[in-house]
Amino acid sequence: MRKKIVVITGSPRKGGNSFAMTGAFIQAAEAKGHTITRFDAAAMKIGGCRACETCYQTGKACSFDDDFNTIAPAVLEADAIVFTMPVYWYSIPAQIKGVIDRMYSLVIGGKDYADKECAMIVCCEEEDMSVMDGVRIPLERTAALLKWKVVGEVLIPGVLNKGDVSKTDGCTQAAALAEKF
Repeated sequence: MRKKIVVITGSPRKGGNSFAMTGAFIQAAEAKGHTITRFDAAAMKIGGCRACETCYQTGKACSFDDDFNTIAPAVLEADAIVFTMPVYWYSIPAQIKGVIDRMYSLVIGGKDYADKECAMIVCCEEEDMSVMDGVRIPLERTAALLKWKVVGEVLIPGVLNKGDVSKTDGCTQAAALAEKF
């Protein structure tokens, strides 16, 4: 079944390791006939949630107009969401954290956001797999709250410099993730 998949990246480093894995995933997903919409959060203007709870009262996801209002409709229309990012200081990079925080608007706005699939593609410098818990656990909890089904995780340790992912099976795993949708 062909699906609409939204890919949200969180790295500001174009051509880096998470971008390479993102590209491998997108290429494989498109080859399977899925429609991909990609948002590079680091290149967008997205602020954090201001907890004003005026979500969707102006006809947009957020009363404070920024690029999240472009992402929200795509997320609502999507069958699946894929988050891709490096670990920054043992957590989700700020470039993507604002997007995740603003998904609160879907809840407050009473939107039909449940029953989507989601996945994550994450890499980090350190070899210790637990370093990715600061990304993995919040994304898994977000999926549970939004009633999304996590269909896969690609977690690649030991990559820092551009191109390091080529010394791993990260791009192969990311491409294989497309099979799970």
